[in-house]
Amino acid sequence: MRRALPQLVRRWQVLALVRRHDPQLEALGVTQIEGDLDRPDSLRRLAGIADAVIHSAPPPPQGSGDPRTRNLIAALQRGKSLPRQLVYISTSGVYGDCGGARVSEARTPAAQSARAARRVDAEQRLRRFGRQRGRPCRISILRAPGIYAEDRLPLERLHKGLPLMLPAEDSHTNHIHAADLGRACIAALTRAGANRTYNISDDSSLAMGEWFDALADAFALPRAPRLPREDVRRSVPPMQWSFMAESRRLDNTRMKRELRLRLRYPDVATGIAAAQQHSGTPCSG
Repeated sequence: MRRALPQLVRRWQVLALVRRHDPQLEALGVTQIEGDLDRPDSLRRLAGIADAVIHSAPPPPQGSGDPRTRNLIAALQRGKSLPRQLVYISTSGVYGDCGGARVSEARTPAAQSARAARRVDAEQRLRRFGRQRGRPCRISILRAPGIYAEDRLPLERLHKGLPLMLPAEDSHTNHIHAADLGRACIAALTRAGANRTYNISDDSSLAMGEWFDALADAFALPRAPRLPREDVRRSVPPMQWSFMAESRRLDNTRMKRELRLRLRYPDVATGIAAAQQHSGTPCSG
């Protein structure tokens, strides 16, 4: 969300919930409220202070639900007035493994990991919050896939030489540049429908191995070895396998039609080229 702040502060007075004071936010003109979503008693100042909320905090790394979203909703409900709208950054992981099928927002969530199940819990809580009788709040849920930028590329995986699946067994993966995700949040504030969900993804249609091969070639790193699917499962950490095992291709038609978002990085090739330029790595190929 930091990438969206320069645009946000030009149009709105921006307040940020922070665990500790951040000089960079101060320099941008952001008013900071110290608090912690894990400590409900620290959230009292949130009641009634915002017309709109962007909620980007992930759930805790354990548990069956999302107490952070629960605590945020409780704090907002204590105000004499509720926000008119709330944008939540969720994850495409709520769909579970779709066998490489093309997935629109009409597909019923079928989370297969505890991490994604906590996101489903957050979405459900927010939907109920948005439907409160007499005090409605327009909820927009942005389901994002793998978020990347020049400073958040998985190059360490290539340095470690961790294996990927054989092309015939590989999973489809989806991506969105962090800058475009920030712009999607701003678009949702002005154009999203009530209790509406959006897949926020670029136009790439890649297998996971193709994504890592593109990174390896761009940054002059060895390509990852390819192994049968079961061998890869035994070779990588369980958390990493939970991402690798799920395959889907996100349909971003609704994002383009309703949010009217024109992507600055419409595919990973564009984003990787920008990351190369930022790092000073010569382009390859």
